[in-house]
Amino acid sequence: MADPESVTRREVPLEDWATAVAEARDAAYTFFDWLTAVDQTDAPEDAGFDIVCHLMDPSKPRALRRLLLRTRVAEGAAVPSITGVFRGAAWHERETHEMFGVDFDGFDDGTGLGLRPLLLPDGFEGTPLRKSFVLAARASKPWPGAKEPGESEHTKPTGRRRVQAPGVPGPDWGPR
Repeated sequence: MADPESVTRREVPLEDWATAVAEARDAAYTFFDWLTAVDQTDAPEDAGFDIVCHLMDPSKPRALRRLLLRTRVAEGAAVPSITGVFRGAAWHERETHEMFGVDFDGFDDGTGLGLRPLLLPDGFEGTPLRKSFVLAARASKPWPGAKEPGESEHTKPTGRRRVQAPGVPGPDWGPR
C-alpha cells in the first residue's frame, strides 16, 4: 500500500468545488475513488461538514499520485455536484445526502429522479452518520462494549469522569 503521506491534500473554497475537481481530472487525476462527508457541526468556528473527494492518477500504477480535495459546507447549504465531472460520483453524493443530509446542487445521475434514498429502508427518519443522531438501539439497552473505568465490580474507581460512547443518548432520553 502507498505511503499515506504521499497524498496531496488541497483545501478548496465551496464555490470552486466542481471546478477544482474538473481541473484535477484534467491534470491526470482521472480515477475517482470516493467522496464523503465528515460531520464538523460541533466545531467552535466555521461549523459544518467537510466534503472530501479522493482522486488518483493511474498513469503510473507503481507510483500512484493521490489527491484529497476538501471543502467546508455550512449546515443547510448545498455543495456543487461533481456528477458532471465523474458520473460515478452519483452514488457517493446520494449516500452523503442520505447519511449526512448534505444537498448537492446540479446532481444528475441520468435518471431524472434527483437525490433519493440509497441505503436506508423506506420511512427511515434521520441522518445516521451525523454526530447528533441518537442511535435507538443504544437507548433501549446498555452499551455492549467494554466497560468504562470504574464500572466494573472487580476494579476500584479511577476517579475519571464517565464518558458515553458516541450515539448513546443521555439517561433522561426515551423509555427505559
